[in-house]
Amino acid sequence: MEDTEPTSRETTTGQDGTQEADHAVLMSSKPLHRFIQREPRNLGIVILIFGCAELLMGFQLASESMQTSCGIYIPLWQGALFLICGNLSIYTEIHPSKKMVTLCLAMYVISILGIVVSSCYRINCFATYLFMSSKAKYDKEQDWATNRVEQLFGVEGLLFTSSLCVSVLLIFLCAVARLALKSTRTQVIVQHIPAPPQSDATSN
Repeated sequence: MEDTEPTSRETTTGQDGTQEADHAVLMSSKPLHRFIQREPRNLGIVILIFGCAELLMGFQLASESMQTSCGIYIPLWQGALFLICGNLSIYTEIHPSKKMVTLCLAMYVISILGIVVSSCYRINCFATYLFMSSKAKYDKEQDWATNRVEQLFGVEGLLFTSSLCVSVLLIFLCAVARLALKSTRTQVIVQHIPAPPQSDATSN
C-alpha cells in the first residue's frame, strides 16, 4: 500500500504537467495570442512616452502668439490619443480578449487619421516659419524674431518626426490586430463523433 501511493501521485503529477504543456501549446496557437506575441505592451510604453512628450510640448506652445500646432489643439488631442493607444496596448497584453483587440484596432485607426491631419497642419506651419525667417533676415533689428522662429521650427519639427515614428508603430499594430481578428473569425473546428453501433438485443 505504501508503494502504490507515491506511484499514483507521480502519475497524477505527470498528467498535470502534460495538461499544462498542452494548455500552453493551445494558448500559443490561438490567433489572439499571436497578437500578444508581438509584444504590444512594449510598443504601448513607447507610444505612451511620445504621448507625454506631445502634451508637455503642447503646454509650452499654447503660450506662443505665433502660429503653432496649438491653433487647432493638435498636441492636446493627439497626445491624448497616444496615451489611450498606449494604455490599451498594455492592458490588452495583460488581459487579452477579442473585444479589447477590436477596441485597440479602432483606436489605432483613429490615431493614424489624427496624425495625417496634424502632419498637414504642421507642414503649413513650417511654410509660415520659413517665410517669416526669410523676411526677418532683411531686418537686422529683428534677430530675436529669427531666433524665436527657429526655436518654434525645431519644436514643431521634433513633434512632427515623433508623430511619424508613432504612425509606423500604429500601422504595424493595426496589421497584427487585423490578422488576429480575421483568423479568429475564419477558425472553424469540426469534430466528428461516430455513432455507437447498435447491439443485436436492441435491434431485436
